[in-house]
Amino acid sequence: MPKDDPRRRFELLALPHLDAAYNLARWLTGNAEDAEDVVQEAYLRAYCFFAGFRGDNVRAWLLTIVRNTFHTWVKDNRSPRLGFVAEMPEPDSAEDERILWGAPQADPETLLLRELDHATVGRLMQRLPSAAREILLLREVEELSYREIASLKGLQIGTVAARLSRAREALRALWDDEAAKEMFAKETFAKETFAKETGDGA
Repeated sequence: MPKDDPRRRFELLALPHLDAAYNLARWLTGNAEDAEDVVQEAYLRAYCFFAGFRGDNVRAWLLTIVRNTFHTWVKDNRSPRLGFVAEMPEPDSAEDERILWGAPQADPETLLLRELDHATVGRLMQRLPSAAREILLLREVEELSYREIASLKGLQIGTVAARLSRAREALRALWDDEAAKEMFAKETFAKETFAKETGDGA
């Protein structure tokens, strides 16, 4: 690693995570143009403060900057394209903490996320509130740990677990609703086709 060339060192460590930064900004802003603005500003900030970075997880550090940049950007721009809904503070509980300190069991919602293709997950996530989209993206797409998400969002680990669980349940509900509608449409089509073929629909 070229320690005597800060710019080159930043490029080597930070640029590989550009896609992750853009993905997060895209989900937060709701559109590509604003996401590009946020990422550009975030990377400028990251470069300015890179000399003081002493951690070993550049991706989590960068995503934290992206998220903070987004919140500053919202206040400064109030873009008409923006569909962001601010998060409401939630109380933490001892039960939340207890759940998180072990390895969480794979619940039905988690298994569903693993089975669905990325296109379906992306389409359904667009219908979730921004806070739910963000935490699902960080955990399921970017694969940040619970502890990293907690640090990034300034939350207790138990709160991360609770929010992630609710986001997964919401996504599962959307999936179940869509599956039910698709099944109903297929059954209706089959009945109409059968009626036409047998003459019952005449």
